[in-house]
Amino acid sequence: MSIRPLRVGSFVVLLSFGGLVPALQARVNGELSGHVGTGIEAALISFSPGFALLTIGLVFSRQMREGLRRIPVAVREGRLAWWAIPAGLLGGLFVACQSFAVPLIGVAMFTVGIVAGQSANALLVDRLGLSPVGHTPLTARRLLAALIAIAAVLIAVAHLLGADGFSPIAMILAIIAGAGVAIQQALGGRVNNATGMPLSTTWLNFAFGTGGLLIGALVGAAAVGAPVGQPEPGPWWMYLGGVLGIAFITTASWAVPRYGVLVFALTSIAGQLLGALLLDLIVPVGGELVAWNLVIGVLLTFVAVAVGSGMRLPKPRR
Repeated sequence: MSIRPLRVGSFVVLLSFGGLVPALQARVNGELSGHVGTGIEAALISFSPGFALLTIGLVFSRQMREGLRRIPVAVREGRLAWWAIPAGLLGGLFVACQSFAVPLIGVAMFTVGIVAGQSANALLVDRLGLSPVGHTPLTARRLLAALIAIAAVLIAVAHLLGADGFSPIAMILAIIAGAGVAIQQALGGRVNNATGMPLSTTWLNFAFGTGGLLIGALVGAAAVGAPVGQPEPGPWWMYLGGVLGIAFITTASWAVPRYGVLVFALTSIAGQLLGALLLDLIVPVGGELVAWNLVIGVLLTFVAVAVGSGMRLPKPRR
């Protein structure tokens, strides 16, 4: 299987569901975190409605159940490695790193670490052939695209860097979390090739992710000698993070087998920065104008996607 050229229509889909949705999800989960004791507990509460919704779909959808039944067959026939199945656990790694690092280095620096780890490891993941598209050479064009994406995020958050101090350990954890995201997307693409049904793959991701977070929350509660806390009252939409996660993971399961991990990562980064820009325009913080560097960062991420994917524009009609 080879990587397909990214066309404008697919780019819009990936930008919307692979980037704008995570940007909105971050705002939703941020609200939920303010009403819950720890980041792991907040993620568990966020995941649960999405997992419940997917489970209801699994009960009533024969196609979803059939997709899951194909997994043991694919493992027996050697078309799917067993170690790719619990890829959703890496989502728990992301949340654990996030809950530790953000209070120390802030959201801006954490985002830079995530993008650096995700972009760099996406190159390695594609090169090693972990994604279902197989081995992808490390070309100068792909390396340049990753560097442009990292530079774009650095420029976009330049006015926020250093505001919350700096911790080398927290920054390393942010990079590790980003690298884990790239691996999760590659393995999820492999599983999706086996299931043939993105929603089946998404259910599996949520099952392992929710299970891992539940174990983490229980271990954390036992370590401090306190039960898992209940969220304080808040707006109803703070529970929609898991539902938004369904759209993101389903999109990743569909896109990675077609375009590879790097292209999906670059498009996701572009969408997240564009989402941050739109949120600043619609709901400005403290009445401040949108930072010029954020606009430049958004434009640069589009350049990175075009460079890394070889995007094809529609041919003009004669």
